[in-house]
Amino acid sequence: MDITKSNRRAYFASLKSVNLSAGEDDFMEVTEWSNYDGYDVLISRKTSEERFSVTHEELALLNVLVNWKGD
Repeated sequence: MDITKSNRRAYFASLKSVNLSAGEDDFMEVTEWSNYDGYDVLISRKTSEERFSVTHEELALLNVLVNWKGD
């Protein structure tokens, strides 16, 4: 059995800094995968938590779709 220890990079920010209606304890945390192919995302709010994973390619497409201005 091969066991590998990794030091994953994680970034944390309060949602209050970008959303005035966010609670004091609301936050977002993004953790890079140990193989560097994508990220795990946690968004924690007063009433719910959202967790999802995204590859670099999926993140790039998400940015295209969010910034789409039409033809």
